[in-house]
Amino acid sequence: MEITIEKATNPRPKPNASALNFGTVFTDHMFIWDYTIEKGWHNPRIIPYGPLEMDPACIVFHYGQAVFEGMKAYRGPEGEVLLFRPEQNMARLNRSNERLSIPLFDESCALEAIKKLVALDRDWIPSEPGTALYIRPFIIATDNYLGVRPSHTYKFIVILSPVGSYYEEGLNPVSIYVEPDYVRAIRGGTGFAKAAGNYAGSLLAQVNAQAKGYAQVLWLDGIERRYVEEVGTMNVFFNIGGRLITPDLSGSILPGVTRDSILQLLRSWRVPAEERRLRIEEIFQAHDEGKLIEAFGCGTAAVVSPIGKLGYNNRVIEIGGGKAGELTQRLYDTLTGIQTGRLPDPFGWVVKVAVKRLS
Repeated sequence: MEITIEKATNPRPKPNASALNFGTVFTDHMFIWDYTIEKGWHNPRIIPYGPLEMDPACIVFHYGQAVFEGMKAYRGPEGEVLLFRPEQNMARLNRSNERLSIPLFDESCALEAIKKLVALDRDWIPSEPGTALYIRPFIIATDNYLGVRPSHTYKFIVILSPVGSYYEEGLNPVSIYVEPDYVRAIRGGTGFAKAAGNYAGSLLAQVNAQAKGYAQVLWLDGIERRYVEEVGTMNVFFNIGGRLITPDLSGSILPGVTRDSILQLLRSWRVPAEERRLRIEEIFQAHDEGKLIEAFGCGTAAVVSPIGKLGYNNRVIEIGGGKAGELTQRLYDTLTGIQTGRLPDPFGWVVKVAVKRLS
């Protein structure tokens, strides 16, 4: 795939890395790839970052045919540019495409485009601890049509944003509210896909939880309202009696790249880990019996986020004495160490981006 590159003539000022928020500043360039039924995916190009011109009748505005991914590029100890398991993100984006009737793309071509974009804007990658260059690939339907059907045209776009920690409080435990009324997804729906609508439907519960003094919500299953699924926009783990338990991928849960990486790390450390259905009552019972050791959410943005309190059914329990657990800390340190090249990568997860030869 030959990618044309139009370089920005007016580079943007780069932010102070010590004051970075999450997802508020964007780099000089973006990648765009068009799709039509006649040509398939075509005209891949890197152009200066800027607004998109779209018709008010564009399908994505009305029927939400949109998917996205989240990845990061890191600055290594020798200044090298590193990606973490990017092929997994491309594969998951195609699975999301399939679920939302969006045409599949060539994953190797998409990854090559991301590498070129990151290489071009490599000076935007911060090097301070906890920082990275967030990569947001997304695909939107672009037909100007108000009938309900899959679009015939699409745009695959990638934008970049230098970011600090997802949570300003850092690796400090957060309080989580178990959502009793709203549900995130059900089996047979779009829960396993990174569909934009999944996140829109979660916002009200999040706002309500924050009004109660909680940082996020713990989602329960949509049928019985008793089985744990995800925490906020992340997968979740509970350490019960020295065994790490995470909900199994039943079709309503997003198969996280960080989740899979954690499971592989736990197996390599010979730490018992299970993927199974987990009742919310089992968690509270484990706490009462002194067996609930620690809990954490995990995902690309935050990597690992410890849970300090859990509120459910007019009861609040503290987990791990309100501190990050030993395994939680070890997982965070190991993952971030591998991602940034500070620790060995025995799994072959890290991909180096070539930056010397750019057209």
